[in-house]
Amino acid sequence: MLGVKVAPSTVWKILKDAGVDPAPDRSSSTWVDFLRSQADALWACDFFETVTLSGARMYVLAVIEHSSRRIRVLDATAHPTTSWVA
Repeated sequence: MLGVKVAPSTVWKILKDAGVDPAPDRSSSTWVDFLRSQADALWACDFFETVTLSGARMYVLAVIEHSSRRIRVLDATAHPTTSWVA
């Protein structure tokens, strides 16, 4: 992506010096193992729409913390914009 060309032998040497085995011999973990090891840092976010008692539509931004499975409602608005989300 940076436009720098590197020979495969250079990559092999760097990986070997770092103690990284060749791809077929690498010990790999499963996706579940990865998610468990990263759970403290992972949040999933989503919008959902709800209607208030007065009939107004509101858009809610919420996240779930994977480690605790705690859901946090961050904010709600009738007119979501890019700056509101940011």
